[in-house]
Amino acid sequence: MIVKLISEVEDVPEKTKISCLQCGATNAYPVGAGAKAVVCGRCKTPLPVPGTVLEPSPEQAVALIENAKLLLLLDFSSPTCMPCHMMRPVVENLAKRRAGDLMVLKIETDSNHELAAAFKIQAVPTFIVLKDGFERGRTSGAMNETDFALWVASKS
Repeated sequence: MIVKLISEVEDVPEKTKISCLQCGATNAYPVGAGAKAVVCGRCKTPLPVPGTVLEPSPEQAVALIENAKLLLLLDFSSPTCMPCHMMRPVVENLAKRRAGDLMVLKIETDSNHELAAAFKIQAVPTFIVLKDGFERGRTSGAMNETDFALWVASKS
């Protein structure tokens, strides 16, 4: 009987949370989906893979900021900024480790002037943690992976 229950539990696909880039709805994403397309339960838009650093359009960023229930980390950067390049692997590692409870949005200030202005970005890289559309914390500049992860966790 116990063996049967364990095998039934193992057959249940593991899921993680992800917000839709189109409507901001929170969805359960099957971890073992592989190359299969997973779509939003509300608007049927393909969902991003959890744990990836997303580069949304301005419209998608606004939809997530206004509607996402997951913690958001906004990474305002520039392709010509050396500290931004140094932070890339740090941000990518954090996105993978915190998949399911954090979404990372990379926003290029050079091509997203209006969004950068709306958040009053004065330096890059600037990182902003949002929860339910409200700013929980902000920092600028490069830092090591441990300090960065602790800073984000303190804003959760």
